[in-house]
Amino acid sequence: MNTTPSLIPVTLLTGFLGSGKTTVLNHLVRQAELADALVIINEFGEMPLDHMLVAHSTENPVMEMSSGCLCCTIRSDLAQTLRDITWRFSRNGRRQFRRVLIETTGLADPAPIIHTLMTHPQVAKHYRLDGIVATVDLATGNATLDRHPEAVRQAAIADCLLLTKADMVDNDQRQTLLQRLDAINPAAPRHISKHGEIAASKVLDLGLFSTDGKTPDVKQWLHEAAYREDAQQHTAAHHHGTTHHDDHIQAFCFTVDEPISEGSLDAWLELLLNLVGTNILRIKGILNIQDQDQPVVIHGVQHILYPPTTLPAWPDADRRSRLVFITRDVSRHEIEETLHVLRGSLS
Repeated sequence: MNTTPSLIPVTLLTGFLGSGKTTVLNHLVRQAELADALVIINEFGEMPLDHMLVAHSTENPVMEMSSGCLCCTIRSDLAQTLRDITWRFSRNGRRQFRRVLIETTGLADPAPIIHTLMTHPQVAKHYRLDGIVATVDLATGNATLDRHPEAVRQAAIADCLLLTKADMVDNDQRQTLLQRLDAINPAAPRHISKHGEIAASKVLDLGLFSTDGKTPDVKQWLHEAAYREDAQQHTAAHHHGTTHHDDHIQAFCFTVDEPISEGSLDAWLELLLNLVGTNILRIKGILNIQDQDQPVVIHGVQHILYPPTTLPAWPDADRRSRLVFITRDVSRHEIEETLHVLRGSLS
């Protein structure tokens, strides 16, 4: 897939029931940065009432998908919608929107939507995933994460976390949830959203490529330092007897000093995705491939991997391969060991 800024960027707004997604959406669509966005709303049930709450004072066209949760059963409907909107919302042959914002139902696992964006032949050639934004209710977040694994997945794969209802919690409650989010997704920026208010700039251009065509910001996108800091914090917390919730989530990064052969990379990724793909919630990496001067970037969500992308140049003098993972019940040792074994067998 040719992942370039010329493709239509898609922002996915997710978050569990009652966490404030629609309130956030109302504020976002009023801002200039989203004046030319097309909004797709999916609400589970026969009566998609949520779309009635979306601000209609703007010129944003709104598509409503009410035939069910955006999961495997509706994946074809989403693909049809994304195909149709390019001509349904056009004038004189020109598309009238510059980006798409999808609000999911609170019960949705975002992975099938991402699968459609990444792999559907008529969708992938027109759209690119710009970012996943998840709302987290500070007041009920811990209880929600305890009871609903979907909420854990939503937070784990997000590129950005919007923390809502901050006025309803004390500092101890807030810190407890923030520490838990450190373990689930240490690299995602977090922003407090008061009464749904958030600057659109905070939730746009979260991916490797931006709409203005600037050079890809690999360091910001990969944010590997956050995973190392989190590992150090957890080690310190363990020694001090701090109790953490067990969400079965591990977030880590590792480096490979020597260039990786293309064959080893393909075999390793295929093995990982076949064996534990659904438990690899997020993978990002910049890789040094043998006999290639330019770096290769990989990006995946669960068992779906974008085709590797070659960047014009390395972001700095560091030529090591660097990968970050967010997994469920899959250890760093297992990930590294499979690569080590395959590299040895194929060398």
